[in-house]
Amino acid sequence: MDPCPFVRLIVESLALKLPSSSSAPTCYAKLKLHNFPSQILPLPLLPPSSTYSTFHLDTDALRLFSKKPLTTLKISVFSGRAAYSCGVVIGKLFGTIKLCVNLTNARSRSCIYHSGWMKLGEPAARLHLAVRSEPDPRFVFQFGGEPECSPVVFQIQENIRQPVFSCKFSADRSHRSRERGWAQTFSGGRERAGRSERKGWMITVYDLSGSAVAAASMVTPFVPSPGSDRVCRSNPGAWLILCPDGVSISSWKPWGRLEAWRESGPLDGLGYKFELMTNSGLATGIPIAKGSLSVRKGGSFCIESLRKEANIRGFVMGSCVQGEGKTSKPLVQVSVHHVRCAALFVALAAAVDLSMDACRLFSAKLRKEFSHHHQL
Repeated sequence: MDPCPFVRLIVESLALKLPSSSSAPTCYAKLKLHNFPSQILPLPLLPPSSTYSTFHLDTDALRLFSKKPLTTLKISVFSGRAAYSCGVVIGKLFGTIKLCVNLTNARSRSCIYHSGWMKLGEPAARLHLAVRSEPDPRFVFQFGGEPECSPVVFQIQENIRQPVFSCKFSADRSHRSRERGWAQTFSGGRERAGRSERKGWMITVYDLSGSAVAAASMVTPFVPSPGSDRVCRSNPGAWLILCPDGVSISSWKPWGRLEAWRESGPLDGLGYKFELMTNSGLATGIPIAKGSLSVRKGGSFCIESLRKEANIRGFVMGSCVQGEGKTSKPLVQVSVHHVRCAALFVALAAAVDLSMDACRLFSAKLRKEFSHHHQL
């Protein structure tokens, strides 16, 4: 099937210019487009920042905007540091601008809506920004069930669902013997012991012929830190994302590494860091993505960059993660330029989703599918 139409609306080159008599406050910008979630960006004084923000317009959004192509991008500037109270961003409003964006031809060609300075409202204050869009077609895949239930993975286009992969989840610790060298590399040559360890999980992705084409293997157990009920940032669990090495049917080589932990503080979140492996060995990797997802609401894991890093430019992949305790059938988007790695991204999406369970507080019970005895 063909890819689905997507458009990326990019806001970049942000900077603030104040009257010469004004002091230099710390500021941030709040971006709002239609009914998309608001985004917060730091806002420096000159020169313009390399920080950027992206709104991903999927098929449903494009269908909506085709009926009403003109929409408004609202940018509010606040003084002070971005802070939250009861989930609401607080700060002193410095000024607001509204930019009209016409998305009529956005899915077929790149468009520039603005590049330069705009009056901010306060006398002599200016805001610099560049706003543009570019077509970004993507292949869309969805798990037919929760990853721990060994589901089929479908390619989605409009209302058509076509099976393309199948998954097999295992909590069998016996497979760790063949990966012991990897585990020792990441754990300093020793297995970490602890109560109620969550270890030995593995999910393998198969193509329609039944050949294994990707896998995610938990190589560092998810264990609570001493005196704690959670997997902490200082002691994260880790997965290896594996691809066939071409030597034998059951032989793998590391492609990427995902670390995950439970964030502490007022905003309860799943922290993560993903890096690509290099030819120099497992001890080194190229950082690709890091961030956190709300444990309660879930969120989106995304690999994208506007800068050339590890041959990555633009959107690469994204997946949705449901909040803790909610039914999760991850939706995975893959750029047409990276679809040859679709199976690996499906395995990565499964690892991110499973990390939400692996990082649950250890006072909570996991569902039966995570039990080794359940799979015997």
